[in-house]
Amino acid sequence: MERTNNNLNTFSILYLVKGILTLSISLFFVFYVFIGFVIGNSDDWRYETDSLPINPAIIIIAIGAIGVIISIIMGILTLMASKYLRDTKNYNFIFVMAVINCLTGILGILLGIFTIIELMKPDVKQLFYTDQQR
Repeated sequence: MERTNNNLNTFSILYLVKGILTLSISLFFVFYVFIGFVIGNSDDWRYETDSLPINPAIIIIAIGAIGVIISIIMGILTLMASKYLRDTKNYNFIFVMAVINCLTGILGILLGIFTIIELMKPDVKQLFYTDQQR
């Protein structure tokens, strides 16, 4: 089978790097949750927050927990997109992940836009659809 000149292997490596970076960002949110627990269990903080309707430590813990969940999900999905790019499978999944990655900062914007441009090429589309029929 003749392979055309495309950048799918390069994008596969870049998605792998982005997935690992996204998973490592989840460690920041784990630290955020830890700080929330430390603040919530502090005796000095506890006496000052008795007059407040909600403990601010709970808000810090909630933000950290939501951040951990979102970054782990995004990291896993980005790693899956890397695998699918390497195997030239699941064109629609890769396209959706490219669009979602456009929402995740400058690295995601660049990676998403260039991936969409590459996926729109007719010879690249053909690679995905001929590999599905085998």
